[in-house]
Amino acid sequence: MSDSAIRVENLRHTYGDRTALAGVDFSVRRGELFGLLGPNGGGKTTLFKILSTLLRPTAGDALVLGQSVVRSAAAVRRALGVVFQNPSLDAKLSVAENLRHHGHLYGMSGATLAERSAAVMARLGIGERAGDRVETLSGGLQRRAELAKALLHQPPLLILDEPSTGLDPGARRDFLQYLRRLCEEEGVTVVLTTHHMEEAERCDRIALLHRGELVAAGSPDELEHRVGGDVVVVQSPDPAALAEKIAAHFGVTPQLVDGTLRIERERGHELVRDLVEAFPDEVTLVTYGKPTLGDVFIRLTGHRFWAEEADGHA
Repeated sequence: MSDSAIRVENLRHTYGDRTALAGVDFSVRRGELFGLLGPNGGGKTTLFKILSTLLRPTAGDALVLGQSVVRSAAAVRRALGVVFQNPSLDAKLSVAENLRHHGHLYGMSGATLAERSAAVMARLGIGERAGDRVETLSGGLQRRAELAKALLHQPPLLILDEPSTGLDPGARRDFLQYLRRLCEEEGVTVVLTTHHMEEAERCDRIALLHRGELVAAGSPDELEHRVGGDVVVVQSPDPAALAEKIAAHFGVTPQLVDGTLRIERERGHELVRDLVEAFPDEVTLVTYGKPTLGDVFIRLTGHRFWAEEADGHA
């Protein structure tokens, strides 16, 4: 048996004249927590729809547990648990009623359905709220109920679209911990789309999407190590002119990004000191820190992640 839960092969999709996916290739290992990270417009939602068989790709294919999303969509659906970005629970029904009706869609009934419902609710810490209407639950508990529904038929693969939407930071961390336990304790493969850096940092590996293209894939540590040393960011009234002076004085070429200068340098704190001493009237603000996934995105695309968010469309 292949150790790949998902294998994406030259996947392409267009909406009229706009390209949403431009020949994407990557694989997801069984039992890992895998993140699809990118700003709005990067292609995450289109990829989610294709993997969950909601959308047929323009070209290419994706194999989900060995089954093609193009040729064997029905078989793929049976193996999936899906959590959508927008709530799919009936707010007027109780948690248990939502699970019961969902189980019927998968041919479950009677004692088997009741036992499985009780098990997943207990597993997610919402057993005591089984009889409560969904609309009375907090956002975090509603998200757990969504996950319980998706896991009811014991799928080996779980796909989630922006699962922490609407959650506060604490609830977001708790939800991600549940996903991690599913991978480690039950061997479930989890794939999630996100534009939150902290969510991506908690994944085993991530695929970084930018304008429909896969620009990098690997563990967060692997990707961050692509950035050389510390990241020094400099603000100046005339950043282009200062960039030329820094290049001449220090032998490094700053990257001009959205009106600020970025420099990758070992021992960044020393460069901060030297910059201020060399150009006291031209440096208005300078900071430095260890590289993040946001820095990786800038290095690979030349754009800030959140600037892309403002311009994204899908």
